[in-house]
Amino acid sequence: MKQHLNWQHLDNNQALAQTAADLILKSAKQAIAEKGGFRLVLAGGGTPENAYRLLIEAKTDWSKWHIYYGDERTLPQDHSDRNSKMAYEVFLKHTDIPASQIHAMPTELGTEAAKKAYQTVIEAALPLDLVLLGMGEDGHTASLFPDHIHDLEESVHAVYNSPKPPSERISLSAKTLGNSTQVCFLISENNKQQALAAWKNGENLPVASIKSNNIIEVLLAN
Repeated sequence: MKQHLNWQHLDNNQALAQTAADLILKSAKQAIAEKGGFRLVLAGGGTPENAYRLLIEAKTDWSKWHIYYGDERTLPQDHSDRNSKMAYEVFLKHTDIPASQIHAMPTELGTEAAKKAYQTVIEAALPLDLVLLGMGEDGHTASLFPDHIHDLEESVHAVYNSPKPPSERISLSAKTLGNSTQVCFLISENNKQQALAAWKNGENLPVASIKSNNIIEVLLAN
């Protein structure tokens, strides 16, 4: 399976956030109409956060939304550095998505226990409808880092020795992240030009490991 990419260059981060929010709502409308529910994987980081804030006033049937996460740090449940904490504070608590349909990664249980628990959750949700991803300066995405080796058949990976603290995390695998109707990267280009150039040149980066049967959207802003 090849990686088919549609690169969209936006004028600024505000335009990126609005384009992403529009894409999310369009995907939700289509999934709810066709399947009766919308399965969305959220990304962490400041760039997706801006898009999440724009969704709060959306006219959508929140009762049909199901929320998952691409990765999470092994930290206490209410720790401010958790992706689930950010998403809840800026987005989820302002919606009527049922709590039972918000599937945080339970890393407060420990890395291995969280991996096993989330495997059951995410495998029951496949295929997904929309996966949101970011990219780091080293070309990592979710918590898939360069030179880390994982079982390619796993749905969820336990991550150790992360180059960014904390060292322990869990992450959806590249296989799981690509098992979605739509995949979209949200990337602010600041300090990431080298990784973007390597990606475009076909180098072996984690971002290049996400494959999909459909076109992958890459939203970029300076």
